[in-house]
Amino acid sequence: MKNILLFLLILVLLFSVSYSKETNINLNKTIALNLSKLPLKCIHKEFPNKPSHVMNGPYDVLSPKQMHPTFYGCFDWHSSVHGHWMLVKLLKLFPNLENRKEIIDSLNISFTESNIKKEVKYLNQKNRKSFERMYGWAWLLKLAEELHTWESTLGKKWAKILKPLEKKIVERYLNFLPKLTYPIRTGVHPNTAFALAFGLDYARAVKNKKLENLIIKKAKDFYLEDKNCPANWEPGGEDFFSPCLMEADLMRRVLQKDDYLKWFKAFLPDLKNSNLVKPAHVEDRSDPKIVHLDGLNLSRAWCFIGIKKALPENSEFIPVLNRAIKEHLNYSLPNITSGHYGGEHWLASFAIYALSSK
Repeated sequence: MKNILLFLLILVLLFSVSYSKETNINLNKTIALNLSKLPLKCIHKEFPNKPSHVMNGPYDVLSPKQMHPTFYGCFDWHSSVHGHWMLVKLLKLFPNLENRKEIIDSLNISFTESNIKKEVKYLNQKNRKSFERMYGWAWLLKLAEELHTWESTLGKKWAKILKPLEKKIVERYLNFLPKLTYPIRTGVHPNTAFALAFGLDYARAVKNKKLENLIIKKAKDFYLEDKNCPANWEPGGEDFFSPCLMEADLMRRVLQKDDYLKWFKAFLPDLKNSNLVKPAHVEDRSDPKIVHLDGLNLSRAWCFIGIKKALPENSEFIPVLNRAIKEHLNYSLPNITSGHYGGEHWLASFAIYALSSK
């Protein structure tokens, strides 16, 4: 019953969000409050759980919380990470949020030196090199970026506590990317363009030139010569990323405006007639893979928003992007709270990232 009431409230709130001709969307405090309840409900909920865990021996038969005392909730490690990111983001955006104390208390349970030390110890064990590569890594750096750019006592405190794990993930980026010969062009977790985009945001925020230069080099090596992305091959039936749009969203971070416009026109010349501008239809939100398509609509929206920023105001693509942003958000935002944990444990993070990308 609680889930149904929360769903109806969010439905009303989201449809009451005002749109201008520029498709500006108001992420207000009421929406933030209600969406915050989803990660709050799961970041310390251990089960059900899907560990990405290689057991080196019988001694490695451990519970999620034993392995990951910070990021054990929300079904899997990466969803827990971006659930934590979302709560930090909302504290920054809405310092007077009604449930601020509950959020802070919850994050204080997660962010302790002892817990982070155990997270790092896990990564240092044998057969852990590919753990959460690179999706979980990317969200961890997004969390670290959020803390580093938050001028507050809490932000500084949690950033300091997270630092050893942040350092380990940066090390993983630096060690792995030179060995990655080909980009991974997929609509789910291993998508290389997504991880490079978030990694580049982090590197620039903390002024890590070594990481920034490596990511720019790999992005150009992988994607600079790409043309005519096969947009009508998308979406796959369980995608939550668009391979074409993730690449375009990365390259707008890498190229100067004039160069990006030229690149984009060659990469997605017929965007307005492609499948990319039509929201993906979700047939069954109780299916944890099919509900990925709601995430796809939200991640497409944040890509459209980023691409729009990088194009000239008079570009022929702007009306197409405005319409696509509105239609994708309208389709999936009201369905974030469906009563099914397969979507509820992660979709709010995608929604907040999309809405806060404006």
